[in-house]
Amino acid sequence: MLEQTLYGNSLHDWLISLIIIAGAFLLNKIIVLLNKHIIQELTSKTKNRLDDILFKMLEAPVLLGVILFAIWIAAKRLELGAPVERAIFLSFRVLTVINITWFVARLVNALLEEYIAPKAADKNTMKYLDNHLMSILRRAVLAIIWSFGIIMALNNVGVNVGTLIAGLSIGGLAFALAAQDTIKNIYGGFTIFTDRPFRIGDRIKVDGFDGFVEEIGIRSTRLRTLEKRLVTIPNFKLVEASVE
Repeated sequence: MLEQTLYGNSLHDWLISLIIIAGAFLLNKIIVLLNKHIIQELTSKTKNRLDDILFKMLEAPVLLGVILFAIWIAAKRLELGAPVERAIFLSFRVLTVINITWFVARLVNALLEEYIAPKAADKNTMKYLDNHLMSILRRAVLAIIWSFGIIMALNNVGVNVGTLIAGLSIGGLAFALAAQDTIKNIYGGFTIFTDRPFRIGDRIKVDGFDGFVEEIGIRSTRLRTLEKRLVTIPNFKLVEASVE
């Protein structure tokens, strides 16, 4: 019965491929148990937290990598036809790059959360960095990492990245021209975060409004006036105005 053919392959070959994939899930279960009961116990005994973060962030990408590799091995030993085999090969290359990018993004985010965020929350240790600027920094770093990862993934499947970037640059220029006010507000937000003319909780007077700063956003800043009214002021106006 195992020698019967199904979609160009014997049932024996299909069964072995399924066993390979099932074995990958079993291996993942073993990796999880080892990491939980052995590796984490060993790393918890060290003085620094770097090894704990590394193994914790590495677990999920490793599990996904094992599954991807098993599927690739299982598919490679079957006769599926050139188009299907090429699609699987390209998908494997893309998903491998995305998986590595995911690990790097998780690791960097965890390191920022572990080492930078506590200092940003402490006004005595971080003079030029607070929680709001920390949030922007985290998003910017993750955006850069994922951008590089996506570009590398596209490059692996033969996409002309140079032409794509040129097209995106032209589109970005057109978008920038159509959204000048929004860009001015965002630039104003970065100026407020870096120059720090005021902090959340400060009482300021600007453009006839007198109140306490409740929120400093990317596009606007919110004041709670002495009459308990909430006023939203675009950031570019705050940058250009005289603030008391």
